[in-house]
Amino acid sequence: MQARMKNPAFVLPDAIKGIGTMFKAINQGGISHELQEIVGLRTSQINGCGACVHAHTQNLIKADQSVERIAAIAAWRHAPFFTDAERAALKLAEAMTRQADLSTEPVSDELWDEVADHYDEQQLSALILVIAVTNLFNRINATIQEPVGTTWG
Repeated sequence: MQARMKNPAFVLPDAIKGIGTMFKAINQGGISHELQEIVGLRTSQINGCGACVHAHTQNLIKADQSVERIAAIAAWRHAPFFTDAERAALKLAEAMTRQADLSTEPVSDELWDEVADHYDEQQLSALILVIAVTNLFNRINATIQEPVGTTWG
């Protein structure tokens, strides 16, 4: 398989600079790299972005996450491998990603309070941004048909 075109973030150099700045901010937000990858993987699974599912899975393997834990991310509600804080982050990732599918407001006050019980404002900011940026890349990759295993940059 071959993508329809080069990733637009690399075609327009200022775009990748902006994305790089976003990732720098996310990394300063006080959430672990593993949590970033977990919510990135779940977001990408929902969106069906094979390139991102593969990349997040590989990053979790490099971070020494267990195969059982990685495999269970798609069914995290039924798996014992996640903390309450991670579960709250996964709920937020699903709500932010599935906004159009929800009959109520995407992020209810109840969900917000649950997530805020585990993360401070800086961490929440990083979490929201990593989910949003993952959704951005999922949509780009779906549009250009980015194949699994792509190395960017």
